Amino acid sequence: MRRRDFVALLGAAIAWPSMVAAQQVYRIGLLSTGAPIGENSPQATTLVRGLAEHGYELGRNLVIERRGAEAHPEHLPRLVEELVARKVDVIVTLGYPSALAAKQAAKLPVVSLGSGDPVGTGLVESLARPGGNLTGISDVSAEVTPKRMELLKHIAPRLRKVAMLWNADDLGMTLRYRASETGAQALGIVVQALGVREPNDFDQAFAAMNRDVPDAILMVSDALTILNRKRVFEFAAAHRLPAIYEDDRYVRDGGLMSYGPDQSESFARIAALVDRILKGAKPAELPFEQPTRFRFVLNLKTAKALGLEIPSTLLALADEVVE
Repeated sequence: MRRRDFVALLGAAIAWPSMVAAQQVYRIGLLSTGAPIGENSPQATTLVRGLAEHGYELGRNLVIERRGAEAHPEHLPRLVEELVARKVDVIVTLGYPSALAAKQAAKLPVVSLGSGDPVGTGLVESLARPGGNLTGISDVSAEVTPKRMELLKHIAPRLRKVAMLWNADDLGMTLRYRASETGAQALGIVVQALGVREPNDFDQAFAAMNRDVPDAILMVSDALTILNRKRVFEFAAAHRLPAIYEDDRYVRDGGLMSYGPDQSESFARIAALVDRILKGAKPAELPFEQPTRFRFVLNLKTAKALGLEIPSTLLALADEVVE
């Protein structure tokens, strides 16, 4: 009996390295139109945690390849080629240009977030049946604009005109701007359209606001506006203008307030879509999902610097207050 036990144990020890070597390792490409998503960023952390819930663990059976175009969309095709060369199984994209580049340049499955209206941009045939190799989470700007205007009115009760900043070279963000414009106009609010295409255009946008001062600012998020966010913060502070942003990253960085889809929920759902694809589902048959949870975040320190009195009713609405 002892000899048999020893032989069995020895056999298991010999087989163990082979079992480890045979374990499948999944590679996920994370492609951003802006800076590469940092390993310790809230987005990456939520994505990794969501994947872990489905059995994928960094360093064991999961590798994440990060790439970012740093607001230079012309670099995206090369970055997609790099991800293909790294033999990734799925590409997760942030922003419309990265989604388009991945869809066009790779036959790999693509899961997109923050790419605007996927039907309007032509990324997919329909939300219910995307077709092709791409699915993800869609835009809801038309639905959330009234709420953003309502929040601004709590601070600026006489709100009549809102300046909207967006990247006019990004089709996804242009459609998001148009949805926001339509929503604001339906409420009787005049929209001051300020499309930008490069960093120097922000000076022209600020000059236009100096000539025709708005009551508030709404900034549409993309790689270009994110990289120039501090300039928008500074202009708003200098002119004591309330500004609202699309997600809470801006508020923690000095912006006044934000209202938009909960990023944690979105990245957790992206992880679930990736899991389904890795298990054999086709993006063409996975309906585009829509955000279901939204967050309102307010920065009291910024409000104080702007000289704004925050009504108690607005404070009561906040999901998070940054002090």
